[in-house]
Amino acid sequence: QVRLVEFGGGPVQSGGSLRLSCVVSGYTANTACMGWFRQYPGKDRERVALLYNDTGSSYYDDSVKGRFFISQDSAQNTLYLQMNSLKPEDTAMYYCVVGSRCELILQYAYFDLAWGQGTQVTVSS
Repeated sequence: QVRLVEFGGGPVQSGGSLRLSCVVSGYTANTACMGWFRQYPGKDRERVALLYNDTGSSYYDDSVKGRFFISQDSAQNTLYLQMNSLKPEDTAMYYCVVGSRCELILQYAYFDLAWGQGTQVTVSS
């Protein structure tokens, strides 16, 4: 079983930056896709950024393109989300995920994802 632990969230002013980290441990065979979701209160979780482990390619939701950057340190088994030029609308709970295929996530098929516990990001104006 894979275990994901996120940290790095917190309060930040509009225009500021944060870097989220996610440490991955346990059974990591089905981690060809790694990524970040976020969830607003009362809303469904939505994908933010994905990383294809085999090719290094990435996907970003339009709302974060050019501001957020996903990366990983394989030696540390850690996934990162660098968030720049933060806006109040980025305020949400952020979750780290791993899964077998990014294509499934892009098709809104989340059945094989493992989730972290989440870390709150709050951007003040």
